[in-house]
Amino acid sequence: MQTKEAYRGTGMGVIFMAFFGTLWAGIGVMGLQEWGFPYVELASMLVGLLLLIGGISLLHQAQKMPERTTSHFQRIRFWFNIVFIAEGLLIGAAIAICNAINQTELIPAVIAIIVGIHFLPLASLFRIKLYYVTGIMLCLLALITLLAAPSTILLGAQQITAKLSLLGFGCAITLWTTGLILWFRLKHAKS
Repeated sequence: MQTKEAYRGTGMGVIFMAFFGTLWAGIGVMGLQEWGFPYVELASMLVGLLLLIGGISLLHQAQKMPERTTSHFQRIRFWFNIVFIAEGLLIGAAIAICNAINQTELIPAVIAIIVGIHFLPLASLFRIKLYYVTGIMLCLLALITLLAAPSTILLGAQQITAKLSLLGFGCAITLWTTGLILWFRLKHAKS
C-alpha cells in the first residue's frame, strides 16, 4: 500500500525532474543556435509539460490519502533541504569562480557535476537507487562534454555549439527519464 508521503514525495520529484529537465533542454536549444526552430523548443516544452502534469496528478492523489507525517518524514525533509541549499550555494560559488577566472564556458558542465553529485545523498536519503544512476549519468555527461566533445559541429549547413547541445539535452533526457521512471514505478506499485 502506498502512502500519502510516497505520492507527495514522488509527485514533487517528478515536478522537479520536469522543471529542471526543461531548463537543461533550454541549454541544449541554445547550443543549436536556432537549428530546428521552433520544433525542438516545442518538443522540449511538451515533454516538460507532460511530466509536470504527471507530478501534479500524484500530488492530487496524495491529497485524498490520510496524513501520516512522522518524525522520520520530517527528518527526510530536513536533510533534503540541507542538500538542496548546499547544491544552490555550490552552484552560486562555481558560477562566481568561473566568472572570476574568465572560464565561463565551464559553467554548464560544472553545474551538471554539482547537480549529479547532489543526487548521491538523495539516493540514500529517499532509498531510491535510481538516483545513483541519475547522479552518475549527469557527472559522466559533464566530463565527456568537457573532455571529448568538440566545441562546434556542422549540422547540415548550420554550425551548432556541440558542447552545450550535448550537455543540455543529455541532462534533460536523464532528468526526464528519471521523472518518468519515478512516476511509472509508483503507478505500477499501486496496481
